[in-house]
Amino acid sequence: MPDKAYWLTNVKLEIGYHYKNGIVSGTKTDQFHIRIEDGKINEIISTNQPIETNLPIRDAKNYLMLPSFSDMHIHIDKTYYGGPWKAPMIPTKGIMTRLEEERELLPIQLPVAEERAKKLLELLLNSGSTHIRTHCNVDPIIGLKNLEATLKAVEAFKDKASVEIVAFPQHGLLRSNSIKLVREALRSGATIVGGVDPATIDENIEKSLQTVMELAVEANAGIDLHIHDPGHLGIFTFKRLASLTEEAGWQGRVTISHALALADISMKEASEVAELLAHHDISITSTVPLGRTIPIPLLKEKGVNVFLGDDSITDHWSPFGKGDSLEKAGTLAERFSLSDERALGQSLGFITEGVTPLNKDGERVWPNVGDDADLVFVDASCSAEAVARRAKRVAVLFKGNLASGVF
Repeated sequence: MPDKAYWLTNVKLEIGYHYKNGIVSGTKTDQFHIRIEDGKINEIISTNQPIETNLPIRDAKNYLMLPSFSDMHIHIDKTYYGGPWKAPMIPTKGIMTRLEEERELLPIQLPVAEERAKKLLELLLNSGSTHIRTHCNVDPIIGLKNLEATLKAVEAFKDKASVEIVAFPQHGLLRSNSIKLVREALRSGATIVGGVDPATIDENIEKSLQTVMELAVEANAGIDLHIHDPGHLGIFTFKRLASLTEEAGWQGRVTISHALALADISMKEASEVAELLAHHDISITSTVPLGRTIPIPLLKEKGVNVFLGDDSITDHWSPFGKGDSLEKAGTLAERFSLSDERALGQSLGFITEGVTPLNKDGERVWPNVGDDADLVFVDASCSAEAVARRAKRVAVLFKGNLASGVF
Protein backbone atom coordinates (compact mmCIF):
# COMPACT_ATOMS: atom_id res chain seq x y z
CA MET A 1 0.00 0.00 0.00
CA PRO A 2 1.46 3.44 -0.94
CA ASP A 3 2.79 5.68 1.82
CA LYS A 4 0.25 8.35 2.79
CA ALA A 5 3.10 10.67 3.81
CA TYR A 6 6.76 10.81 2.82
CA TRP A 7 9.57 13.19 1.88
CA LEU A 8 10.83 13.73 -1.66
CA THR A 9 14.41 14.90 -1.27
CA ASN A 10 16.76 16.68 -3.68
CA VAL A 11 14.05 17.94 -6.00
CA LYS A 12 15.10 20.42 -8.67
CA LEU A 13 12.70 23.37 -9.04
CA GLU A 14 12.80 26.48 -11.19
CA ILE A 15 13.09 29.68 -9.15
CA GLY A 16 13.54 32.46 -11.73
CA TYR A 17 15.29 33.64 -14.87
CA HIS A 18 18.84 34.72 -15.59
CA TYR A 19 19.00 38.00 -17.52
CA LYS A 20 21.63 39.47 -19.81
CA ASN A 21 21.14 43.04 -20.98
CA GLY A 22 17.52 42.81 -19.90
CA ILE A 23 16.87 39.65 -21.94
CA VAL A 24 16.15 36.22 -20.46
CA SER A 25 19.30 34.15 -20.95
CA GLY A 26 18.56 31.10 -18.85
CA THR A 27 16.56 29.60 -15.99
CA LYS A 28 17.63 29.53 -12.35
CA THR A 29 17.02 26.35 -10.38
CA ASP A 30 17.61 25.19 -6.84
CA GLN A 31 17.15 22.04 -4.82
CA PHE A 32 14.33 21.45 -2.34
CA HIS A 33 12.87 18.80 -0.09
CA ILE A 34 9.10 18.31 -0.48
CA ARG A 35 6.76 16.57 1.92
CA ILE A 36 3.86 14.75 0.33
CA GLU A 37 0.84 13.88 2.45
CA ASP A 38 -2.59 12.54 1.48
CA GLY A 39 -1.94 13.18 -2.18
CA LYS A 40 -0.93 16.82 -1.77
CA ILE A 41 2.19 18.91 -1.40
CA ASN A 42 2.34 19.61 2.31
CA GLU A 43 5.69 21.31 2.82
CA ILE A 44 8.53 22.73 0.68
CA ILE A 45 11.90 23.46 2.27
CA SER A 46 15.40 24.23 1.04
CA THR A 47 17.92 21.41 1.02
CA ASN A 48 19.94 23.61 3.38
CA GLN A 49 17.44 22.70 6.09
CA PRO A 50 17.93 19.31 7.75
CA ILE A 51 15.06 16.83 7.78
CA GLU A 52 14.30 15.20 11.08
CA THR A 53 11.55 12.74 10.40
CA ASN A 54 10.35 9.19 10.82
CA LEU A 55 8.59 9.37 7.45
CA PRO A 56 9.89 7.42 4.45
CA ILE A 57 12.34 9.33 2.25
CA ARG A 58 12.54 9.06 -1.53
CA ASP A 59 15.48 10.64 -3.30
CA ALA A 60 14.52 12.55 -6.47
CA LYS A 61 18.21 12.69 -7.43
CA ASN A 62 18.08 16.29 -8.65
CA TYR A 63 15.62 15.51 -11.43
CA LEU A 64 13.47 18.47 -12.50
CA MET A 65 9.93 18.38 -11.11
CA LEU A 66 7.12 19.63 -13.33
CA PRO A 67 3.32 19.51 -13.07
CA SER A 68 2.11 16.32 -14.71
CA PHE A 69 0.65 16.60 -18.20
CA SER A 70 -2.84 16.48 -19.68
CA ASP A 71 -3.93 14.90 -22.95
CA MET A 72 -7.22 16.61 -23.64
CA HIS A 73 -8.28 14.90 -26.85
CA ILE A 74 -7.81 11.23 -27.59
CA HIS A 75 -9.88 8.22 -28.63
CA ILE A 76 -8.88 5.22 -26.51
CA ASP A 77 -11.90 3.14 -27.51
CA LYS A 78 -10.99 2.37 -31.12
CA THR A 79 -7.22 2.14 -31.39
CA TYR A 80 -5.01 -0.45 -33.07
CA TYR A 81 -2.37 0.28 -30.41
CA GLY A 82 -1.50 -2.85 -28.45
CA GLY A 83 -2.45 -5.07 -31.39
CA PRO A 84 -0.82 -5.98 -34.70
CA TRP A 85 0.35 -3.16 -36.95
CA LYS A 86 -2.31 -1.99 -39.38
CA ALA A 87 -2.28 1.14 -41.52
CA PRO A 88 -5.50 2.92 -42.57
CA MET A 89 -7.25 1.71 -45.69
CA ILE A 90 -6.89 3.83 -48.82
CA PRO A 91 -8.14 5.58 -50.80
CA THR A 92 -10.38 7.77 -48.67
CA LYS A 93 -12.85 10.38 -49.79
CA GLY A 94 -12.84 12.06 -46.40
CA ILE A 95 -14.69 11.63 -43.14
CA MET A 96 -17.63 9.76 -44.69
CA THR A 97 -15.33 6.99 -45.90
CA ARG A 98 -14.02 6.48 -42.38
CA LEU A 99 -17.52 6.48 -40.93
CA GLU A 100 -18.53 3.75 -43.35
CA GLU A 101 -15.49 1.72 -42.29
CA GLU A 102 -16.58 1.93 -38.66
CA ARG A 103 -19.80 0.08 -39.38
CA GLU A 104 -17.73 -3.07 -39.92
CA LEU A 105 -14.65 -2.24 -37.85
CA LEU A 106 -16.09 -1.33 -34.44
CA PRO A 107 -17.93 -4.63 -33.86
CA ILE A 108 -14.80 -6.54 -34.92
CA GLN A 109 -12.61 -4.59 -32.50
CA LEU A 110 -15.02 -4.75 -29.57
CA PRO A 111 -13.54 -7.95 -28.02
CA VAL A 112 -10.14 -6.20 -27.70
CA ALA A 113 -11.40 -2.66 -27.01
CA GLU A 114 -10.86 -2.78 -23.24
CA GLU A 115 -7.40 -4.34 -23.50
CA ARG A 116 -6.22 -1.82 -26.08
CA ALA A 117 -7.69 1.10 -24.14
CA LYS A 118 -5.63 -0.01 -21.14
CA LYS A 119 -2.50 -0.24 -23.29
CA LEU A 120 -3.10 3.27 -24.57
CA LEU A 121 -3.71 4.65 -21.08
CA GLU A 122 -0.43 3.07 -20.00
CA LEU A 123 1.36 4.73 -22.93
CA LEU A 124 -0.05 8.14 -21.98
CA LEU A 125 0.83 7.64 -18.33
CA ASN A 126 4.41 6.62 -19.10
CA SER A 127 4.76 9.85 -21.06
CA GLY A 128 3.66 11.92 -18.07
CA SER A 129 -0.06 12.47 -18.66
CA THR A 130 -2.21 11.92 -15.57
CA HIS A 131 -5.28 13.84 -16.79
CA ILE A 132 -6.90 12.50 -19.94
CA ARG A 133 -10.02 13.39 -21.88
CA THR A 134 -11.13 10.60 -24.16
CA HIS A 135 -13.91 10.66 -26.72
CA CYS A 136 -15.86 7.41 -26.87
CA ASN A 137 -18.09 6.36 -29.76
CA VAL A 138 -21.79 6.28 -28.95
CA ASP A 139 -23.80 5.38 -32.04
CA PRO A 140 -26.34 2.89 -33.39
CA ILE A 141 -23.55 0.61 -34.65
CA ILE A 142 -21.84 -0.01 -31.32
CA GLY A 143 -24.46 1.34 -28.92
CA LEU A 144 -22.90 1.77 -25.47
CA LYS A 145 -20.55 -1.22 -25.77
CA ASN A 146 -17.46 0.90 -26.44
CA LEU A 147 -18.40 3.01 -23.44
CA GLU A 148 -18.63 -0.10 -21.28
CA ALA A 149 -15.16 -1.20 -22.40
CA THR A 150 -13.77 2.29 -21.82
CA LEU A 151 -15.26 2.51 -18.32
CA LYS A 152 -13.63 -0.80 -17.39
CA ALA A 153 -10.25 0.43 -18.63
CA VAL A 154 -10.62 3.72 -16.78
CA GLU A 155 -11.57 1.90 -13.57
CA ALA A 156 -8.35 -0.11 -13.80
CA PHE A 157 -6.35 3.14 -13.87
CA LYS A 158 -8.33 5.07 -11.26
CA ASP A 159 -5.34 5.22 -8.89
CA LYS A 160 -2.99 6.40 -11.62
CA ALA A 161 -4.88 8.98 -13.68
CA SER A 162 -8.08 10.99 -13.89
CA VAL A 163 -10.01 10.32 -17.08
CA GLU A 164 -12.97 12.25 -18.46
CA ILE A 165 -15.20 10.51 -21.00
CA VAL A 166 -16.98 12.34 -23.79
CA ALA A 167 -20.11 10.68 -25.15
CA PHE A 168 -19.16 11.08 -28.80
CA PRO A 169 -21.73 10.53 -31.58
CA GLN A 170 -19.05 10.07 -34.24
CA HIS A 171 -21.64 9.44 -36.95
CA GLY A 172 -23.55 12.64 -36.19
CA LEU A 173 -25.86 13.37 -33.30
CA LEU A 174 -28.78 14.02 -35.64
CA ARG A 175 -27.55 12.12 -38.68
CA SER A 176 -27.37 8.81 -36.79
CA ASN A 177 -30.29 9.61 -34.49
CA SER A 178 -28.08 9.14 -31.41
CA ILE A 179 -29.74 11.59 -29.02
CA LYS A 180 -31.20 8.87 -26.77
CA LEU A 181 -27.91 6.98 -26.77
CA VAL A 182 -25.94 10.06 -25.73
CA ARG A 183 -28.45 10.75 -22.97
CA GLU A 184 -28.08 7.16 -21.76
CA ALA A 185 -24.28 7.39 -21.95
CA LEU A 186 -24.37 10.46 -19.70
CA ARG A 187 -26.31 8.44 -17.17
CA SER A 188 -23.87 5.54 -17.45
CA GLY A 189 -20.51 7.19 -16.80
CA ALA A 190 -19.76 9.72 -19.52
CA THR A 191 -19.56 13.28 -18.20
CA ILE A 192 -19.28 15.41 -21.34
CA VAL A 193 -21.55 15.81 -24.38
CA GLY A 194 -19.77 15.39 -27.69
CA GLY A 195 -20.68 16.17 -31.25
CA VAL A 196 -19.18 16.54 -34.70
CA ASP A 197 -19.57 19.11 -37.48
CA PRO A 198 -23.12 20.44 -37.02
CA ALA A 199 -23.04 21.73 -40.60
CA THR A 200 -21.53 19.02 -42.79
CA ILE A 201 -22.35 15.92 -40.73
CA ASP A 202 -25.63 16.83 -39.01
CA GLU A 203 -26.58 19.23 -41.84
CA ASN A 204 -28.46 21.47 -39.42
CA ILE A 205 -26.28 23.82 -37.38
CA GLU A 206 -29.08 25.27 -35.27
CA LYS A 207 -30.82 22.02 -34.35
CA SER A 208 -27.55 20.21 -33.74
CA LEU A 209 -26.14 22.87 -31.41
CA GLN A 210 -29.45 23.36 -29.63
CA THR A 211 -29.71 19.62 -29.00
CA VAL A 212 -26.15 19.41 -27.67
CA MET A 213 -26.82 22.29 -25.28
CA GLU A 214 -30.11 20.77 -24.13
CA LEU A 215 -28.38 17.46 -23.38
CA ALA A 216 -25.62 19.25 -21.48
CA VAL A 217 -27.99 21.32 -19.38
CA GLU A 218 -30.19 18.31 -18.66
CA ALA A 219 -27.20 16.27 -17.44
CA ASN A 220 -25.28 19.20 -15.95
CA ALA A 221 -22.42 18.19 -18.24
CA GLY A 222 -19.69 19.91 -20.20
CA ILE A 223 -19.55 20.10 -23.99
CA ASP A 224 -16.72 19.14 -26.37
CA LEU A 225 -17.45 19.39 -30.09
CA HIS A 226 -15.28 18.24 -32.98
CA ILE A 227 -15.58 21.05 -35.53
CA HIS A 228 -13.56 20.51 -38.70
CA ASP A 229 -15.87 22.59 -40.91
CA PRO A 230 -13.85 25.11 -42.91
CA GLY A 231 -13.76 28.87 -43.26
CA HIS A 232 -16.79 30.96 -42.57
CA LEU A 233 -19.03 27.92 -42.23
CA GLY A 234 -17.00 26.87 -39.22
CA ILE A 235 -16.74 30.42 -37.89
CA PHE A 236 -20.52 30.86 -38.10
CA THR A 237 -20.86 27.65 -36.07
CA PHE A 238 -18.45 29.01 -33.43
CA LYS A 239 -20.43 32.22 -33.14
CA ARG A 240 -23.74 30.42 -32.81
CA LEU A 241 -22.24 28.14 -30.17
CA ALA A 242 -21.01 31.22 -28.28
CA SER A 243 -24.52 32.66 -28.26
CA LEU A 244 -26.02 29.44 -26.94
CA THR A 245 -23.28 29.25 -24.31
CA GLU A 246 -24.25 32.70 -23.07
CA GLU A 247 -27.97 31.89 -23.10
CA ALA A 248 -27.45 28.73 -21.05
CA GLY A 249 -24.87 30.24 -18.71
CA TRP A 250 -22.45 27.48 -19.78
CA GLN A 251 -19.32 29.65 -19.79
CA GLY A 252 -16.21 27.67 -18.88
CA ARG A 253 -17.86 24.37 -19.78
CA VAL A 254 -17.58 24.36 -23.57
CA THR A 255 -14.67 23.19 -25.72
CA ILE A 256 -14.20 23.27 -29.48
CA SER A 257 -11.86 20.53 -30.64
CA HIS A 258 -9.78 21.11 -33.77
CA ALA A 259 -11.48 24.44 -34.67
CA LEU A 260 -9.84 24.22 -38.09
CA ALA A 261 -11.79 27.16 -39.48
CA LEU A 262 -9.44 29.45 -37.54
CA ALA A 263 -6.67 28.39 -39.94
CA ASP A 264 -8.72 29.47 -42.97
CA ILE A 265 -9.37 33.13 -42.13
CA SER A 266 -7.29 36.27 -41.82
CA MET A 267 -5.40 36.99 -38.61
CA LYS A 268 -7.58 40.05 -38.11
CA GLU A 269 -10.77 38.00 -38.20
CA ALA A 270 -9.16 35.22 -36.15
CA SER A 271 -8.32 37.83 -33.54
CA GLU A 272 -11.95 38.95 -33.38
CA VAL A 273 -13.20 35.37 -33.07
CA ALA A 274 -10.61 34.68 -30.36
CA GLU A 275 -11.91 37.64 -28.36
CA LEU A 276 -15.45 36.27 -28.67
CA LEU A 277 -14.39 32.82 -27.50
CA ALA A 278 -12.42 34.28 -24.59
CA HIS A 279 -15.40 36.42 -23.58
CA HIS A 280 -17.58 33.30 -23.30
CA ASP A 281 -14.75 31.21 -21.79
CA ILE A 282 -14.92 28.68 -24.62
CA SER A 283 -11.71 26.68 -24.80
CA ILE A 284 -9.94 25.17 -27.80
CA THR A 285 -8.19 21.82 -28.04
CA SER A 286 -5.74 21.28 -30.89
CA THR A 287 -3.62 18.38 -32.08
CA VAL A 288 -1.17 20.85 -33.68
CA PRO A 289 -1.54 19.38 -37.17
CA LEU A 290 1.45 20.01 -39.44
CA GLY A 291 -0.85 21.50 -42.05
CA ARG A 292 -3.78 23.84 -41.41
CA THR A 293 -2.52 24.76 -37.94
CA ILE A 294 -4.73 27.21 -36.09
CA PRO A 295 -3.07 30.38 -34.65
CA ILE A 296 -2.49 29.04 -31.14
CA PRO A 297 -0.24 31.86 -29.84
CA LEU A 298 -2.83 34.42 -30.95
CA LEU A 299 -5.59 32.53 -29.16
CA LYS A 300 -3.54 32.44 -25.98
CA GLU A 301 -2.72 36.13 -26.27
CA LYS A 302 -6.43 36.92 -26.49
CA GLY A 303 -7.19 34.92 -23.36
CA VAL A 304 -8.52 31.68 -24.86
CA ASN A 305 -7.65 28.55 -22.91
CA VAL A 306 -5.88 26.27 -25.38
CA PHE A 307 -5.17 22.61 -24.66
CA LEU A 308 -3.40 19.94 -26.68
CA GLY A 309 -4.32 16.36 -27.44
CA ASP A 310 -3.13 13.41 -29.51
CA ASP A 311 -6.47 12.47 -31.13
CA SER A 312 -5.82 9.23 -33.02
CA ILE A 313 -3.09 6.80 -32.00
CA THR A 314 -2.48 4.32 -34.82
CA ASP A 315 -6.10 3.62 -35.75
CA HIS A 316 -8.19 3.54 -38.92
CA TRP A 317 -8.07 7.34 -39.08
CA SER A 318 -4.31 7.78 -38.81
CA PRO A 319 -1.22 5.55 -38.50
CA PHE A 320 0.62 8.19 -36.48
CA GLY A 321 0.67 9.35 -32.87
CA LYS A 322 3.02 8.81 -29.95
CA GLY A 323 0.70 9.50 -27.03
CA ASP A 324 3.23 12.03 -25.77
CA SER A 325 1.96 15.44 -24.67
CA LEU A 326 5.49 16.80 -24.22
CA GLU A 327 6.16 15.89 -27.85
CA LYS A 328 3.06 17.91 -28.79
CA ALA A 329 4.30 20.92 -26.82
CA GLY A 330 7.63 20.67 -28.59
CA THR A 331 5.93 20.48 -31.98
CA LEU A 332 3.88 23.55 -31.09
CA ALA A 333 7.04 25.44 -30.10
CA GLU A 334 8.72 24.47 -33.39
CA ARG A 335 5.67 25.33 -35.50
CA PHE A 336 5.42 28.85 -34.07
CA SER A 337 9.16 29.50 -33.51
CA LEU A 338 8.81 29.64 -29.73
CA SER A 339 12.53 29.09 -29.40
CA ASP A 340 13.79 31.42 -26.67
CA GLU A 341 14.05 30.38 -23.01
CA ARG A 342 10.92 32.16 -21.82
CA ALA A 343 8.68 31.13 -24.73
CA LEU A 344 9.73 27.49 -24.48
CA GLY A 345 9.12 27.42 -20.74
CA GLN A 346 5.74 29.06 -21.06
CA SER A 347 4.69 26.65 -23.82
CA LEU A 348 4.66 23.90 -21.19
CA GLY A 349 1.37 25.45 -20.03
CA PHE A 350 -0.43 24.09 -23.09
CA ILE A 351 -0.09 20.55 -21.66
CA THR A 352 -0.48 21.37 -17.94
CA GLU A 353 -3.80 23.22 -18.10
CA GLY A 354 -2.00 26.53 -17.87
CA VAL A 355 0.29 25.72 -14.95
CA THR A 356 3.99 26.57 -15.39
CA PRO A 357 6.68 26.72 -12.69
CA LEU A 358 7.50 30.33 -13.61
CA ASN A 359 5.18 33.02 -14.90
CA LYS A 360 6.23 35.15 -17.86
CA ASP A 361 7.88 37.63 -15.47
CA GLY A 362 10.08 34.91 -14.02
CA GLU A 363 8.30 34.61 -10.69
CA ARG A 364 7.97 31.10 -9.25
CA VAL A 365 4.24 30.34 -9.14
CA TRP A 366 4.38 26.55 -8.83
CA PRO A 367 4.52 24.35 -6.81
CA ASN A 368 2.72 25.58 -3.71
CA VAL A 369 1.70 23.97 -0.45
CA GLY A 370 -1.77 22.52 -0.96
CA ASP A 371 -1.28 21.65 -4.63
CA ASP A 372 -2.17 18.16 -5.79
CA ALA A 373 0.92 15.96 -5.97
CA ASP A 374 0.37 15.18 -9.66
CA LEU A 375 3.96 15.42 -10.78
CA VAL A 376 6.40 14.36 -13.46
CA PHE A 377 10.16 14.18 -13.01
CA VAL A 378 12.24 14.76 -16.12
CA ASP A 379 15.90 14.60 -17.01
CA ALA A 380 16.30 18.26 -17.94
CA SER A 381 17.81 21.43 -16.53
CA CYS A 382 14.58 23.45 -16.95
CA SER A 383 11.15 23.55 -18.60
CA ALA A 384 12.58 25.11 -21.74
CA GLU A 385 14.99 22.22 -22.25
CA ALA A 386 12.28 19.69 -21.39
CA VAL A 387 10.03 21.05 -24.16
CA ALA A 388 12.72 21.58 -26.76
CA ARG A 389 14.40 18.21 -26.26
CA ARG A 390 11.31 16.21 -25.23
CA ALA A 391 13.12 15.22 -22.06
CA LYS A 392 13.08 11.69 -20.71
CA ARG A 393 10.33 11.05 -18.19
CA VAL A 394 11.88 9.42 -15.12
CA ALA A 395 8.88 9.13 -12.79
CA VAL A 396 5.21 10.12 -12.76
CA LEU A 397 3.17 10.68 -9.59
CA PHE A 398 -0.61 10.84 -9.31
CA LYS A 399 -1.99 12.10 -6.00
CA GLY A 400 1.40 11.45 -4.49
CA ASN A 401 1.59 7.80 -5.57
CA LEU A 402 4.13 6.51 -8.05
CA ALA A 403 2.14 5.82 -11.22
CA SER A 404 4.99 5.22 -13.65
CA GLY A 405 8.77 4.97 -13.65
CA VAL A 406 11.20 4.88 -10.76
CA PHE A 407 13.49 7.25 -8.90
